[in-house]
Amino acid sequence: MSENENNQIIWNIHETHPDLVEPLREGLAQVIDPEIGMSIIQLGLIRQVDVEDGVVKLHMILTTPFCPYGPAMIEATRQKAQEALNKPVTVDLGMEPWDFSMMEDASALDWGMYT
Repeated sequence: MSENENNQIIWNIHETHPDLVEPLREGLAQVIDPEIGMSIIQLGLIRQVDVEDGVVKLHMILTTPFCPYGPAMIEATRQKAQEALNKPVTVDLGMEPWDFSMMEDASALDWGMYT
């Protein structure tokens, strides 16, 4: 599937540090939302990535502001990004609402509960 056939988010590092994109995506794909059973990459929860002064800065949202797994997912995200890039990582939690259109592949929503 090409980038045009899905909703892959283009982060700032696509331009500034393209060599970091794939390792970061692969590392973050290991972070699974335990309630939905999909990765934070599939869900489109990483909204932006920058590198400033050697520190990788992730801007992340959650599927719901009261997600009981939020703190654990944020820490897992930071750890997996740091492992994947071998750089210090910070995670900034945004409050913008998540919706299904943010998913990389909306066809994955064929769960039978949304019509």
